[in-house]
Amino acid sequence: MPNRSLDELISAVKGSPNISSAGMLLCHNGFVRSTSRIEGKPVAELEVQVDHEKVAEIREWALGLPGVVAVEIEPFEGKFKVGDDLLYIVVAGDIRENVFEAMRSTIERVKAEAVSKKEY
Repeated sequence: MPNRSLDELISAVKGSPNISSAGMLLCHNGFVRSTSRIEGKPVAELEVQVDHEKVAEIREWALGLPGVVAVEIEPFEGKFKVGDDLLYIVVAGDIRENVFEAMRSTIERVKAEAVSKKEY
């Protein structure tokens, strides 16, 4: 099944039943960089595996965060080259402080708990 586009995720969030109580929508677009985060070594390719059940669990958790009214998470699975998209997250909520914190913590959880990566 092909991944949803960032535009599709934004449309899904804007179509949420509680969107009228939101004042902000924030998007995350993670992609493959040319060097590893920790060691700074060159990266030509990245292989990603996704635990989709864990992603769904994290989404439900994020929906319960203060001020959050809608969340969509779309991780990409497979082999990717530098510049390829890896992860889309869209969060809508009442005020920016709540939306920024929800996005930060959702990204951290997805990366720590739902995806595994191998660099080549």
